[in-house]
Amino acid sequence: MKNILALTGLCSLFLMSELNAQTKPNWPSVFSKINKEVVDNSNAYASLKIASETIGHRLTGSENGKKAEQFAYDLLKSYGFSNVRFQPFEVESWSRGTLDVRIGTDNNLKSIKSVSLAHSPVAADINLELIDMGNGVEEDYASNPEKVKGKIALVYLGTLPGSKTGTPSLHRSEKTAIATKYGAKGIIVINTADNGVLLTGTASVTGKLIPIPAVCIGKEDGLTLKEQIKNAPLYSQIKMTNHSGIIKARNVIATLKGISIPNEKIVVGGHLDSWDLATGAMDNGIGSFSVLDMARTFKVLKLTPARTIDFVMFMGEEEGLLGSRAYVDAAIKDKSIDNIRYMLNYDMTNDPKGFATSAQESKLLFESIGNIAQKLDTNFKNTFSVGAGLHSDHQPFMLNGIPTGGGAGGSLPKGAGPCYHADCDVFSLVEDKGMRNTVRFNTMLLYGIADATKIEAKHFTDEETRLFLIKNNLKEPLTIAGEWRWKD
Repeated sequence: MKNILALTGLCSLFLMSELNAQTKPNWPSVFSKINKEVVDNSNAYASLKIASETIGHRLTGSENGKKAEQFAYDLLKSYGFSNVRFQPFEVESWSRGTLDVRIGTDNNLKSIKSVSLAHSPVAADINLELIDMGNGVEEDYASNPEKVKGKIALVYLGTLPGSKTGTPSLHRSEKTAIATKYGAKGIIVINTADNGVLLTGTASVTGKLIPIPAVCIGKEDGLTLKEQIKNAPLYSQIKMTNHSGIIKARNVIATLKGISIPNEKIVVGGHLDSWDLATGAMDNGIGSFSVLDMARTFKVLKLTPARTIDFVMFMGEEEGLLGSRAYVDAAIKDKSIDNIRYMLNYDMTNDPKGFATSAQESKLLFESIGNIAQKLDTNFKNTFSVGAGLHSDHQPFMLNGIPTGGGAGGSLPKGAGPCYHADCDVFSLVEDKGMRNTVRFNTMLLYGIADATKIEAKHFTDEETRLFLIKNNLKEPLTIAGEWRWKD
């Protein structure tokens, strides 16, 4: 027993030694200053409140979107950044017009509460049979490929209770692409949130207009339709108008130059834009305004890490990662892409308890940073997770071999999850404490990565990127989206 205890003690000492080896002697002092500054003076909650009240939604390409871009620019300037710039890009922007959805028997159609999904056609008027396609994944179509041809698909947004183990939970855009592939002339998506909450968001995997109208209806209405359709055929009329055209939008970038390895860069960002049904306080006010406050903290404390940092407010995330794609495309064009050593993304991050990354090699670095944070506040659990996903601004970086990461293990305040992309995403859901925790712990993470003597996580080659994506089961959704560039 004594030998086991001694061995356990040696293992613990070895682990602590490994963690300490990842840090620099001044980090505990720097992190303590970060902690005190954010706890005492964070401006994340207050600035988001002002933006929510004075701007409202932040739809890319709209007047509100322009106001949000300027708001972020002015805020970064006020924090003391002399090197703040707009990164303009042109995109095909979509906005909703009119919508009328009716469902029922052939000669008895009744209006149903609904909302258009983005990138639906600029005009549509169809009246066709409604076919229940379950979860809307490939397997639901494969047994009868002609079932939905020339009709309207009814699909569940997530994964239905009782679904087969391993059923993929695809994005709404991927489910729309599959329905289109099998000849559907329209798609109605059932939301997963209770109480009739409606969800918007893009139904396009490319960020371009799709050929069929796509709408979302409430969970309760959708589940009722699924029962009715078992007993008798149902039909749906979808009438809609929308707007689409080339517009100009701008990422907002503030650069802090590194003092000893300035050619290596860490990108930290969150998307500033939101959908137009509400103010976008959760998605993604809590993330983007936390990043803005991370930038403020660096300036007020005069933090000078080894590597250069770009603080980026991305526009156009909601309509297809447009701003982050523009940033990456520009980096490829000027050949600076290989200098980006890490990308940290904050999309609806709130009150994190640990860190996450796409790179297992970062485990010791992340845990060593978290170990110092945990000593400052034991509510931070220093959890660590490794994985990879899609559909946020880290994606274009990841597809170019760049390690990605951010905060993890938190939860949204006040049961705000159902208000994702919905008309209830308003500032009253936000909690100051959760944003402060996002800012302070992730400012520590950002400083640690930017100042580390060595970053073990490597920038993948093209072949290594391909293998990484396959390993993380991302080939199928990327293929559906037309973004799988490899020929296997």
